This record gives sequence, structure tokens and C-alpha cells, in this order.
Amino acid sequence: MAFPEKLIKKLINNGFEVLVAPNVQEAGIIVRSKIEEINPDSVSFGDSISLYATGTIDWMRSQNRYCFIDTFEKNVRFKELIERRRQALVCHTFMTGVNAISASDGALHWLDMIGNRIAPIAFGPRKIIIVAGRNKVVETPEDAYSRIREIAAPRNVARHEVMKTPCSITGKCSDCSSPDRICNERLILHKCHPKGRITLILIDEVLGL
Repeated sequence: MAFPEKLIKKLINNGFEVLVAPNVQEAGIIVRSKIEEINPDSVSFGDSISLYATGTIDWMRSQNRYCFIDTFEKNVRFKELIERRRQALVCHTFMTGVNAISASDGALHWLDMIGNRIAPIAFGPRKIIIVAGRNKVVETPEDAYSRIREIAAPRNVARHEVMKTPCSITGKCSDCSSPDRICNERLILHKCHPKGRITLILIDEVLGL
């Protein structure tokens, strides 16, 4: 399944730089090439299964050319990770995934728990790199919101065993008030401003949640 030209055209018209990869391995090469092209003085990321799958995070953790603000480093106190996530708000280049892409208008959609993933996308870092599997593409903005609430959010909670929400048990959103609720903040990017600030890498595989 190739990505429709109509979708790619909409995304480009909305100001996004769009690159297409046939598989996750090629996507990893593209991400690394993009980082080398940008040559940032600092790099950070928001949690993303798709981004991990490209091998980018392992690569960033093993290199010493770029200052990497690792906001999910193991065996680091949560208080320190939160401070790193604040630092990530003003890093040069920020990487993450996306919850959904609505094909009808070429917009990108997210729901987040504390905002450390969506805040840098909206403002701060000079460059943003986003990876997205073909399963993230839906038809309308309404479909995007449904996908997040009914698919992405419940599955995301389920992979964190310490989180206890109704959807982690039922697999369906109940618009809960749980302290562990992850659907607290919503971001929709209708356009990329300034043009080209965000690079969207579309991967022709089913990836992430």
C-alpha cells in the first residue's frame, strides 16, 4: 500500500516536508540522514514506539556527536526525567511519532498526558521530525479523534502496567477521571509554521499504536 498522492500533496500544501520510506529500516536511515543534514546542537524526543522501531533512539544513545537529551533513560529518577523534558522544550531538534493523520485535510493529531510530547511540536525546537506508519492515516478529523480514543490510548495505557484506567481493562475509552488518564491534552496541527519546520516521514508499514 503506497500513500495516496492526494494525501502527500495536502501535507506539502500545509507546509510539512514529506518523505516516504518503504519500510522501517529505510525510515531509520532517512531519520539519521536528516539529523546529519540539520546538524543540531541538541536533540530530544517524545515517547514513540514507531520512532524506537526505526533504531533512531538506540543510535542517539550510542553516538557522541550530538547532545542528546534522553527523556526516557532507564534507572534515572522520575524527577530528573521531568527536568529533562523541560529542557527538551527548547532543544534544537525534537523527534516523535503521531497518533493520527486525517487525509481529508492533511492535519496531524495527538492526545497527551502531560504535554511533554506535544508542547515541543507546537513551539520551541527549531526542527521537528515525525515518523508515522500507514495505520496512522484515517479519512477525517473525526476519524482521527476516534482512532486515538478507541485504539491508540487504550493500547498505550496497556503497555504501562503501573497505569490503572478503565480502558486498560476494557480496551475502550470511558472518558474517565482516573489519575492515570493519558488523554488530557489535545494538539491538532492544521498547518506547519514556519513552512518546512516539521519533517514528516511516512512509513509504508503498520507501526506503533
